[in-house]
Amino acid sequence: MNILENMIARAKANPQRIVLPEGDEPRTLEAANILLKDKIANLILIGNPQKIKDMAAEKGFEYIKDARIVDPLNDPKMPTYANLLYELRKNKGMTEEEAQKKAQDPLYLGCLMIKSGDADGELAGARGTTADTIRPAFQILKTKAGCSIVSGAFLMFTPAKNLGENGFLIFADCAVNPNPDTKQLAEIAISTAETARSLGGFEPRVAMLSFSTKGSAKHELVDKVSEATRLAKEMAPNLQIDGELQADAALVESVAATKAPGSNVAGKANVLVFPDLQAGNIGYKLVERFSGADAVGPILQGIAAPVNDLSRGCKVQDIVQMVVITANQAIK
Repeated sequence: MNILENMIARAKANPQRIVLPEGDEPRTLEAANILLKDKIANLILIGNPQKIKDMAAEKGFEYIKDARIVDPLNDPKMPTYANLLYELRKNKGMTEEEAQKKAQDPLYLGCLMIKSGDADGELAGARGTTADTIRPAFQILKTKAGCSIVSGAFLMFTPAKNLGENGFLIFADCAVNPNPDTKQLAEIAISTAETARSLGGFEPRVAMLSFSTKGSAKHELVDKVSEATRLAKEMAPNLQIDGELQADAALVESVAATKAPGSNVAGKANVLVFPDLQAGNIGYKLVERFSGADAVGPILQGIAAPVNDLSRGCKVQDIVQMVVITANQAIK
């Protein structure tokens, strides 16, 4: 089985409660029907119950009956969720009345359900922006212990079987942080290594990318990457990580032998950490378009519980795959 098939099998064997705040969004509803039919996750749909049931009946989505539907206006637990939000945010100036109103926002409600132990993960973004999805997660769930930054990784399934893990690599950060500083870049590297282990099932070999390899160029941008590499090694001493490395030195053994001899990562990297968002976003899209690679993500990293974001242009299959990934993150 390939990596996605492995993740589907794992999700089926360990059903997780995944909340979909956009419960009446047409693509989300269709994806939910597929996921419920295949018993991949226990789904929670947020929205007006009658509207969701009517949409499902109209489209013939018979398995939606197996989902739990939460009405943000009338669910019996809404006062509990609102009080939790108030307690979490009162020191930031939120009033009880504001908390009651904000808790009815599906994106806030989804995170409150996770915080309360009523759900294991969340997927949203078919309608809203990345900021809309991340903001409640920051305020309610916060970041993991020892991590101060949320980042976005892509699973890259490429036809280049000689690279990475039989053509599979993980790229980060390609979605969230425009210009991480050295400490943030180190944290992104460590978070992405954790993603490689939990989702890919392999030991990460992390390349910190630059336009320089081991001092071949001198510039403050190079210094940032080499310093981030040093910090990451201090923070995670057992992690296989090296930098700064040019992309060819990271991926091609013959190039690595010349540019970075003796490296335990160069020439065989399976995780690529880009120095900033411009490089990461451009890089994954070039690989996707030029090589015909499948890019799955972004997968949000660094949040204390699994919360993932969709593109507003997502397809039904994208939603299915991201629920599978969210479920696997929750299993870990």
